[in-house]
Amino acid sequence: MIKAVIFDLDNTLIDLMEMKKQCLRASIDAMIGAGLDVERESAIKIFESMYLNYNVEDRTIFQKFLRKVHGHVDTRMLCHAILAYRRVKAGFLIPYPGARKTLITLKSMGLRLAIVSDAPRERGWLRLCATGLDDFFDVIVTFDDTKVRKPSPLPFLKAIRKLGFRPEECVMVGDVLGRDIDGAKKLGMLTAFAKYGTESYADLRQKKAKDIKADIVLHKVTDLIGFIERGI
Repeated sequence: MIKAVIFDLDNTLIDLMEMKKQCLRASIDAMIGAGLDVERESAIKIFESMYLNYNVEDRTIFQKFLRKVHGHVDTRMLCHAILAYRRVKAGFLIPYPGARKTLITLKSMGLRLAIVSDAPRERGWLRLCATGLDDFFDVIVTFDDTKVRKPSPLPFLKAIRKLGFRPEECVMVGDVLGRDIDGAKKLGMLTAFAKYGTESYADLRQKKAKDIKADIVLHKVTDLIGFIERGI
């Protein structure tokens, strides 16, 4: 019997990559306006490829980008990029359509809800609070709670133990096969692949993990409700 649902946060409940994409474009425009001599579309492709090679939480991504396309870090360009990023970020940090409805329905069914995120604690909480989703969750586990990232079993186990259930009584919902789904399956959890979270950007990690199969595939977050009602 399903007693709890554990969610990844970014690109599962919150459309992080769309926000990053919009911030990226604004930042590139700001750097070009500050004198960066680069063709805009080419710069966008370079930056998007860097998101696949580095952690999207990397605080030095603009420095790495400037070194790559400009040869060195120009402080003026860097500051314009950071300011543009911050201006755009708040407006595009939103839950996926139906995320709130899904959480309300799951809570009404008596299920306990948790988050297991690779984001640092402060950034994960800031995103939850900014989108108004923080009150839905009984347990929240971030990178700072275990110091390891998925698919390590430790973040999953910490959430499961705090919930007070067995792995087989929990469903893990996530958008990365090789992290969320593989890590949870190895512990005996039911798994739901948030395919909608991968459709806004080309995630090469999914191709590497194509042999990993989730118990169900979600094309929108509200699909989860019917699967839970039917017992997956």
